[in-house]
Parts: sequence; C-alpha cells; structure tokens
Amino acid sequence: MIKFFEVEFEPYQLVILIVFVISLLIQLGYYLGIYSRIVFYKKKYQPTIAYEPVSIVICARDEAVNLKQFLPSILDQRYPDYEVIVVNDCSHDNTEEVLELFKQDYPHLRSTIIKEDEKFFHGKKIALMIGIKAAKNDLLLLTDADCKASHYDWLMNMQQNFVEKTEVTLGYGGFFKEKGFLDKLIRYDGMFVALQYLSFALVGMPYMGVGRNLSYRKSLFFKNKGFASHHHLFSGDDDLFVNEVANKNNTKVEIDPKSYTRTLQKTSFMDWFWQKGRHLTTSKKYQFKHKVMLMLEPLSRMLFYSLFASLIVLGIFPIFVVSAFFIRLLIQLSIIKLTMKRLHEEDLLLSSLLFDVALPFIYIALGLTNLFIPKPRKWK
Repeated sequence: MIKFFEVEFEPYQLVILIVFVISLLIQLGYYLGIYSRIVFYKKKYQPTIAYEPVSIVICARDEAVNLKQFLPSILDQRYPDYEVIVVNDCSHDNTEEVLELFKQDYPHLRSTIIKEDEKFFHGKKIALMIGIKAAKNDLLLLTDADCKASHYDWLMNMQQNFVEKTEVTLGYGGFFKEKGFLDKLIRYDGMFVALQYLSFALVGMPYMGVGRNLSYRKSLFFKNKGFASHHHLFSGDDDLFVNEVANKNNTKVEIDPKSYTRTLQKTSFMDWFWQKGRHLTTSKKYQFKHKVMLMLEPLSRMLFYSLFASLIVLGIFPIFVVSAFFIRLLIQLSIIKLTMKRLHEEDLLLSSLLFDVALPFIYIALGLTNLFIPKPRKWK
C-alpha cells in the first residue's frame, strides 16, 4: 500500500490517478493554449490592399449537376481581375456542355479536358497540376466543383491575406446543413478538424488545409516541385502539400464569414467513413512534430474519459475527480460553443458531448480499416 494525502492506495490506483491528472492537464493545454486561438483571433487591418490577379482552379469529374448549381457563386465574385479554370477530368456526363454554356456569359471562365486512358489511372493531383499549369496568375485559389462560395466577397477576403511574406492562406470549408444524426456527425467532425488546423496555424504550426478553400502561390507550388514527394498517393493534394510548404512566417488563416465555402455532405455513414479513411491515409506522411501533436490530444482525451470512469468506480478522491471532469467539460463546451458561433455552425453543442467521446474510437476504427482493407482507386 502507498499513502498519499493521508489516503492509502494500491500502487496501480496511484498510477491511475497520476495518469488521469496528466491527461487532464494535456486536455486543458490544448483547449486553453491552442484551440482558444480561433475564438479570439482578430485579423490585422491592412490599410492598403492591391487587387492582385487571381486564378481559381476547380477539378471536376462527373460534376455537371453541381457545376450548374454552384459554379455561378464562383463566377460572380466581386473582384476586378480573376479567372476561373475548370479541369474536366474524364467526365462521363455532360460536364463539358455545361461549361460551354457558362462560357457564353462568363468570359473569365476557362476549361481544359483530360481524356480517359484505360492504361493509365490518375488521381486528382494530375488534374489539379494541369489546372495550375494553365493558370495565368501567380496567386491561386482552390475549391471543389461541389462547393459554393458563401458570399460574393469570398475571393476578396481570401486574397487580402497575401501581403509581405504570405504564400499560403487557409480558409474554412464547411458543409451544407441537412437533417438527422449523420448531418451533425459530419458537420461537427468538419468543424473540429477546422478548429485544429486553423488553431495550429495561429500558434505557428500550420500542418494542413482543405482543398475546398485553400490559396497559395503558383511559384511556391513549382518551387516545391508540386506533388512530387507524394504523387503516388491518391489523397494529399491539399494537406500534404501544405504540410511540406507552410510555416509560421508564410501562412495566414482567413475566418471571416464571407470567406467560407460550403459543400455537399455524404448521404450515408459508410460513404463518409470510407472518405475519412482515404483522407487519413495521408497523415502518416505528416512531419513528426505534427503527428505527435495530433495524436496526443485524442489519446489524452480517451485516457481522461476512461480513467475518470475507473476512478469513480474505485472511489478514489471522488470530489476531486468529478470537479476535474466538470472543469474540463466547461472549458471544452465554451470553446466549442464559441467556435460554432465563429464558423456559423448551429445546433452542434449537445451533439458534441457524444462526438467528443466517440470520434477518437471512430478514428481508431478508420486506422485499422486502412491497414487491412485497400481503398478504392478514386479521388472523388
């Protein structure tokens, strides 16, 4: 037996208590030291802004329906000098006809076609690289064919960050609100991922962006030899590229509501699950420090919840343990609530109580699935 604060413990009980306290401190460190950055972030005012020409690049594969619905939000941006390049990547629908119709009314729309080759399968990176090469301007803004710009000043807000040494701007790409439990899971997961990558960028550790709303310079792309280091992976056109080139000196974030994009959700849990699994295959290529920081938070969260239950069952310092639980819960809910307000995501607070516990286990399931089940060879 070990005596601690006049209470006798078995050695394993003391170990559980100590690890619980450590996991609590790690959680508080993430929420108060990192995740709170997005809540209190204020963009520095730029007194003079030059309207640098911009090339918006979109890859589309069988996206005729989505292009009809969402491309006007991109083409009608309130900006003096920009072009929109749509890469029609081996589409089997009437994507090309839709683009030709748009060109009649929008002279700043350009497109290029990739013909299907049965002997050569390619991912999104090839299509994106072709679009970037075709871009006339050095400043690039990337989004997807199923994305809608939330405001006609989307382009303006993203471009304003490119002053001094800025070469990368990370934006927020959320999801259209739907009904049901799956909607809340997808939107909460998307919001929490954004909370992570935006907050990490604000503390000087940018590690990823999302292709739904990402901007960088064409010169940076070719200086880094494009996607050369990970061209063999079907994912990573956004996060792996940012992981390689972004740093605290050349990267900014943009979270003005006018700068958001919204995209369509997956319509079934398994579709979302497979999509998440495909995206997670790239994380093993992240820089070591990023992998440690990203793994430490969910690991400490799982330990916190598991050891909390163990300590309650064992009856060890119940008042302290329950107080610690509610302190962490209050801070977590406060940050999530303020993040929801900042990113215009409604009615997710109660759901966050469940997802905060469940998502680490879902990610473990995704990791195991990636190990034993090969992913389909597609980028959509």
